[in-house]
Amino acid sequence: MPYDLSYLSDPRIFAVGREAAHADHAVYASLAEAQSGVSSLEMRLNGLWKFSYADCPQARAQNFFVPGYDVSGWDEIEVPGHIQMQGYDRCQYVNTQYPWDGVESLRPPQVSETYNPVGSYVRTFTVPDAWLTDGRVLVRFEGVATAMYVWVNGVFLGYAEDSFTPSEFDMTAALHAGENTLCVEVYKFSSASWIEDQDFWRFSGIFRDVVVRREPKRHVRDLFVTTSFDARMHDATLRVRLRLTGVEPGDLISAQLLDTRSEWSCEAQEEMDISVPVFAPRKWSAEEPNLYCLRITYGDEVVETDVGFRVFEMKDGIMRLNGKRIVFHGVNRHEFGHLRGRVLTYEEMEYDARVMKQNNINAVRTSHYPNCSAWYRLCDRYGLYVIDETNLESHGSWMKMGAVEPSWAVPCDRPEWQDAVLDRAQSMLERDKNHPSVLIWSCGNESYGGKDIFEMSAYFRKADPTRLVHYEGIFHDRRYNDTSDMESRMYAKPAEIEAYLQSHPKKPYISCEYMHAMGNSCGGMSLYSALEERYPQYQGGFIWDFIDQAIAVTDDVTGERRLCVGGDFGERPTDYHFCGNGLLFADREITPKMAETRALYAPVRLTVDAQGVLISNRNLFVSTRGMLLTWTVFSNGVKVDAGEMPAPDVPAGEDGYLPLDIALPETGETVLRVSLALGAQTPWARRGHVVSVGEAVIGTWQPDAAPVTPGTVVTGDVNLGVQAENAGLLLSMSEGGLVSMKKDGAEYIARAPRPCFYRAPTDNDRGNGMPARCALFAAASLYASAKLESCGEVDGKLQALYSYTLPGTQVRAQVKYTVLGADAVEIECSYPGAQGMPELAQFSLPIRLQDVMEDMTYYGRGEAENYCDRQSGAYLGVYTQKICDNVTPYLKPQECGNRTDVRWMEATRDGHGIRVEMVDRPLNVSVLPYSFIELETALHPDELCAPHYTYVNVAGYMGGIGGDDSWGAPVQKPYVIPSEQPLSFRFILRAI
Repeated sequence: MPYDLSYLSDPRIFAVGREAAHADHAVYASLAEAQSGVSSLEMRLNGLWKFSYADCPQARAQNFFVPGYDVSGWDEIEVPGHIQMQGYDRCQYVNTQYPWDGVESLRPPQVSETYNPVGSYVRTFTVPDAWLTDGRVLVRFEGVATAMYVWVNGVFLGYAEDSFTPSEFDMTAALHAGENTLCVEVYKFSSASWIEDQDFWRFSGIFRDVVVRREPKRHVRDLFVTTSFDARMHDATLRVRLRLTGVEPGDLISAQLLDTRSEWSCEAQEEMDISVPVFAPRKWSAEEPNLYCLRITYGDEVVETDVGFRVFEMKDGIMRLNGKRIVFHGVNRHEFGHLRGRVLTYEEMEYDARVMKQNNINAVRTSHYPNCSAWYRLCDRYGLYVIDETNLESHGSWMKMGAVEPSWAVPCDRPEWQDAVLDRAQSMLERDKNHPSVLIWSCGNESYGGKDIFEMSAYFRKADPTRLVHYEGIFHDRRYNDTSDMESRMYAKPAEIEAYLQSHPKKPYISCEYMHAMGNSCGGMSLYSALEERYPQYQGGFIWDFIDQAIAVTDDVTGERRLCVGGDFGERPTDYHFCGNGLLFADREITPKMAETRALYAPVRLTVDAQGVLISNRNLFVSTRGMLLTWTVFSNGVKVDAGEMPAPDVPAGEDGYLPLDIALPETGETVLRVSLALGAQTPWARRGHVVSVGEAVIGTWQPDAAPVTPGTVVTGDVNLGVQAENAGLLLSMSEGGLVSMKKDGAEYIARAPRPCFYRAPTDNDRGNGMPARCALFAAASLYASAKLESCGEVDGKLQALYSYTLPGTQVRAQVKYTVLGADAVEIECSYPGAQGMPELAQFSLPIRLQDVMEDMTYYGRGEAENYCDRQSGAYLGVYTQKICDNVTPYLKPQECGNRTDVRWMEATRDGHGIRVEMVDRPLNVSVLPYSFIELETALHPDELCAPHYTYVNVAGYMGGIGGDDSWGAPVQKPYVIPSEQPLSFRFILRAI
């Protein structure tokens, strides 16, 4: 077929001149090359290319592919790279809506004629003369978004869509000796854009490697490796299916499975199917990712691929790996980095794999497209289970603002789209079929239902019966319920999942997306994890998602770098900062949410009591032998004893109790913390890396009898004071509370504190309507009218009681101050409860300090921020940190920095400041340089101005942060503060 722009808008044309897909095995010209890992049969064309940009096809460089066309005046662009990340077009982030929605009236498969950015690329290259005389030479594009036309030396090679699987073209006949010219015309939008509506930045360009490959005349074009076991799961069979080219009578092919005695040699045929017995191979799993190298020699060519012996199957309604019920402790992962978008280095990918393993993540879903081939090799080697997802998403064609409306959904049952989606499934399967880490093929994401996707699932099962098939979209369209082998849902709440599991289902359950990790989130995750033990058909889930999608931009004037989100580039439509849902920030720093993930995904659970520890090994295949067990004793937060020993051998799937002969303190509060750590270095962590933690709290914390500075009571007309030589405090009758606390000449109180019932909304709060629903409490926190109810001496101590009437109501909160001395006061806050009002976001007394404090030391849960519904990975201890570091850099500033179960806290500068102590029960405390109003109004962290005060938020009650989703899900009921119930809390405030 000739070069024709009509391909762009025809869903039936998606590949012209493109080679058939095949496996991504390594190919070498000799055994020596195979042993070195460097092949002379390929050359990469990465680097600078000549480049011309146009906003629409009419303005593109015409006939630039004709030999002799002068491109000397063109710009240069980096390949791999996105056009939009290198100064052209615009960066645009949208979620479900199509990027042209409201700008142009388009319907599938239409493509805009006025805005469709075109990138024209030119690169010269020279191949060895020997490549021109033997076999074929091909050019392989690992990833190009979204559609491309390709020429070599003016000869049109073809056209291809599908941004995330390779497109390969035979250019043998077009090559000549010396310098050759490769030309590529890339379009941002095509009919394929209707089915590439993923929740991501809409980039275009050549964003993965470009490789020129030589295929010798005798060539292993493709191979497909599968493994099976006997009934005892002991001995295995290795099956190898081959497609060869250049076969002549008498040609031989040989193979060996390195590190085993399995090898064979026979006469070559164009199609081969060989089965070889393997005695007792080491099995592959995420726990023990044992790999063997399969080396095949054919002519001068040597081919290698890693083999993992494993069996994945559905049995008795449960997914099983090597015979054992599997639970996916998973995460969804977009390919993304803040500097280059979806162009990742190998080092970044390896970092991701290590972070997942270090945080007990055992599975990854390639949301929502096939990833770079190197990622699958890392998953094979590090041990990560993969749901490999087809590049298919058409969310915007059938869901509008949360409502299902499939009148023009694609692909659905439309015959003109079926071949395209089947081709995408085939391209993924053929490339990735030899990776043992891939357990499940996914038909794509959020593309409704229908016949076309069912046919994809049928293709997967026929082409590869050794894996299962996943598709969540049948939840919205049950006509083809057999599309998915498992019931897969997004953001189902724990009670909904439990209802399904109690219905005696035929299919097991997974959450392909859950725990929407947008901003300060991942609260209530323990409610999901609890289902693992109760229901065998509950087989885990995949957190959304791994990394924030934000783009680093450096200010030309200040030189400061900021992370930009949707809308920051002036693009519309956009979904703003909805791109920030990661367990990692965009710069790959780990967020506080990861601590909860690490704790609840731990493969070994430690339940500690005063006598020892119960070790529950939830691994499927490995025991705890060889691990290290450490124990630490803390008395009132201070470390007093510690020890280390080899962990006892608790087999996979079993429990074992280990008595610990440790002398514990007889008074005060004791924490016995036990950790299980790696006993040897692994590819992903060093010896001593902690895998699991458990602790027991024994006894009760009692504050030291800290001395107070006695003072003289001074009764004025407006203020009540207690004064001493080096300390003093004032209670204002007019201002409604404590207005001064001085010590050694320093004033600490900026304004009289008032009760607070609101917080800077989290993304989840905004999503479920909390700001509007609880606006009354926001107003009350700012504008409650204060009144002195009583004052005087009670039991020899000055006492003042203030009430605060909530605007528009008759509800009155109270704060009672009992002066303990000139530098200490006990504060009791109470709320009477009221019917017919929304929940409280918190009930606290924020104290604005006059100075900018630097350090925070506290005895409570840490070390990262934690909340009542996200504290499984937070452990009781004494922690010290810089106050500025408490402002977690979420893409949109919001509630952050809270610590739960706080016994005491000190906010200081140069050792001086204030101290907060619990009285009858632990507190929630945060210390931030900003008020909740400042956090709420800022759209980006860098909009927060230089601090002028320090805000100590002492909360008797802090609501959970939730995380079931970020667009309506409320906080789970156990973590909600009901407004109808009376509430009170007490604490002591000291100047130190």
